[in-house]
Amino acid sequence: MEFYRPRKKAVNVPIIPLIDILAILLIFFIVSTTFKKPPKPRPILQVHLPTVKEVPTTTIVEERAVLAIAPQGTITLDNYELASPELLADSLIVFQKEQPGRKLELAADQGVTLSQLFMVWDALTEAGIEIKEVPARIKLPAEVPFIDPLQR
Repeated sequence: MEFYRPRKKAVNVPIIPLIDILAILLIFFIVSTTFKKPPKPRPILQVHLPTVKEVPTTTIVEERAVLAIAPQGTITLDNYELASPELLADSLIVFQKEQPGRKLELAADQGVTLSQLFMVWDALTEAGIEIKEVPARIKLPAEVPFIDPLQR
């Protein structure tokens, strides 16, 4: 005797709706992704910063253009090496015209002479930049861990 058997339907996976959903997700991720800018390269001039122990310091978080001075008299302004230190004032004036809102930061090597610093300050003043608006980058001393002699 033969019984009635219902025919089995073939199982289908709906691929077209899956492709639609994947396309929508892909568009969503492309639109909502934020791309990070690569960090700017620091100055090409190798400067050994002086260490300060007792002077009160403040941390500046904003990005500034670096005015670096080496002991040999080499000066770089925002990664561009100046041909001559006498061109610093003119370079600062051009720098201010090209980038009016950008602030400067001084990175002087520990071997820089006082006369070189005065030359830079004169150039800053000649360019119309106040010296107090150009902070110096320094190196803080390494912290020594405190060992309490009473606790053993």
